[in-house]
Amino acid sequence: MAVNIKLPDNSVKSFPNPVSGFDIAASIGEGLAKAALAVKTDGTLHDLTDSIDKDCSVEIVTGKSPEALELIRHDAAHILAQSVQELFPGTQVTIGPNVENGFYYDFAREKPFSTDDFPAIEAKMREIVKRDEKIVREEWNRNDAIKYFLNKGEKYKAEIIQDLPEDTVITVYRQGEWLDLCRGPHMTSTGKTGIAFKLMKLAGAYWRGDSNNAVLQRIYGTAWRNEKELSDYLTALEEAEKRDHRKIGLELDLFHMQDNAAGSVYWHPKGWSMYRALENYVRRCVDREGYVEVHTPQLFDSSLFKASGHWDVYGDNMFKIAVKNEADPDKPVMMGVKPMNCPAHVQIFKQGIKSYRDLPLRMAEFGCCHRNEAHGAMHGLIRVRQFVQDDAHIFCAENQVQSEALAFCKLLQNIYTDLGFEVARVRLADRPPERIGSDEEWDRAEAALADALKAAELEYDINKGDGAFYGPKLEFYLRDAIGREWQCGTFQVDPNMPARLDAWYVGEDGQKHRPIMLHRAVLGSMHRFIGILIEHYAGKFPLWLAPVQAVVCTITDQANPYAQKVYQALYDAGLRVEADVRAEKINAKIRDHSLQKIPLMLVVGKNESEKETVALRRLGGEAQEIMPLSEAVRKIAEEALPPDLKRK
Repeated sequence: MAVNIKLPDNSVKSFPNPVSGFDIAASIGEGLAKAALAVKTDGTLHDLTDSIDKDCSVEIVTGKSPEALELIRHDAAHILAQSVQELFPGTQVTIGPNVENGFYYDFAREKPFSTDDFPAIEAKMREIVKRDEKIVREEWNRNDAIKYFLNKGEKYKAEIIQDLPEDTVITVYRQGEWLDLCRGPHMTSTGKTGIAFKLMKLAGAYWRGDSNNAVLQRIYGTAWRNEKELSDYLTALEEAEKRDHRKIGLELDLFHMQDNAAGSVYWHPKGWSMYRALENYVRRCVDREGYVEVHTPQLFDSSLFKASGHWDVYGDNMFKIAVKNEADPDKPVMMGVKPMNCPAHVQIFKQGIKSYRDLPLRMAEFGCCHRNEAHGAMHGLIRVRQFVQDDAHIFCAENQVQSEALAFCKLLQNIYTDLGFEVARVRLADRPPERIGSDEEWDRAEAALADALKAAELEYDINKGDGAFYGPKLEFYLRDAIGREWQCGTFQVDPNMPARLDAWYVGEDGQKHRPIMLHRAVLGSMHRFIGILIEHYAGKFPLWLAPVQAVVCTITDQANPYAQKVYQALYDAGLRVEADVRAEKINAKIRDHSLQKIPLMLVVGKNESEKETVALRRLGGEAQEIMPLSEAVRKIAEEALPPDLKRK
């Protein structure tokens, strides 16, 4: 029976018998066959040698394909495992997936690894690549596989197989004499991986992520298509390390964190000034868009979260408190610290009867939330347990979803531009397999979001099946100064929560109708976004955001009274300003404040005091601009206006 293969250019090739991806590549050209790494059939990645026995769409994966890195990193993980077992006999291998930017493998070994072992392991990996050993897929009987790995002393591999159903066909990949349990796919030989890899770090990891299990040793690595990509990545890592918000936060005295409040932030005066400047800017932006700001409680009876569904679905991530029950001391009342604001906003919507004339109702809150993040997952401001969202919920009719989505897209674009970012990409997460609502309702919701993106002139791709069970969502990614992408903005269509919490409005027909609830955030977590800002600007913030916007520096003690006058004039103009009247040389003062990344320095001495002028010096510049004090205050105050106020 003929097999018809549809190629990416929509041409069709027919083969009289089942055919492999390699055969298809060879039929197209010798060059493609040589470059082929794997094959995609109907969008699914497979080994190049897999037999294709039915009509399908086929794409040959080469080193230029997006999937190439996934394959390289997967193979590199296996080569790492083989290298470790050749160098350190008796080491057990467990699991080793590819991850973003690289791969890792978990090992069970009595003696701890050290980063001093990395050069030898990398050398062995390069040797295995040079051997160009064929990678061959084999199918084994489940019980035979268990017996083999137990006899080999690989109890972890045996345990993985034992947890699979009896009739499971076990796939093993052999490279040379070494083999590993794996579902694949893989490239055809170790030589295809190349040598653009590097081992990065060591970490501990519980077997299967369970703290009750043994602690394994995890070796992380990175792998790329070529040496240039590897070099570029390592350079970017170095730059990211220099910009680490935790390091800069301490250097600039913005915040700190400590174990007695794990996952929560101690904001210092300078950091809190910056926080307030950002919050006030966002508040003004949403005020102009017709949002009303509210403030809701932190602690709720569990009944609210049970009604919303969070207690059962999200309960493990919530902080729960047992409160004494006066009516029945043996049955404490369970309370929950809110992990999100949406159930509380529905309670406000439900106060009083709402009409269709009240819609859309845009309700915003800088709501403090708590989530019980795992200790190992926390990372400075980027991932915390206590955080504030620039959160809002829009209650609207179904026919208002598109216009609200468009308005949000424009708001988000304006805010990102003001903050020095661009929208790198947008993803529309559409209907998952398990969902509520009719296909017609999903069609309308997805079309509304897509049409809004088109009207906002935002290109997007589809995040297939990743919408919530009740509605589609938009995910907005921004790109920072060193090219990293951060997912911050979200816009979620939700007809579910208003129904669960019995929210309704009176329609034009006089009947009760359920509103659509739109969850949206531009920045997401304020804490996380400030961490991103710190790294984006490397601490050299725009004037309007800078924790300290200007410092007045004296050349001589005789200028101290005048320095105080300059300080007061700037302070009265609304600037965040300091005065440095230390008995230090002016060059030392300039160096100190440059290290603190203060944007403006106003230098005053005897001459400036007599003439009521200042010598204005900008961060990173050598030149000084001499101007009258009144002109300097006016000019700096105008420059320091937030972007939205400059537009007025």
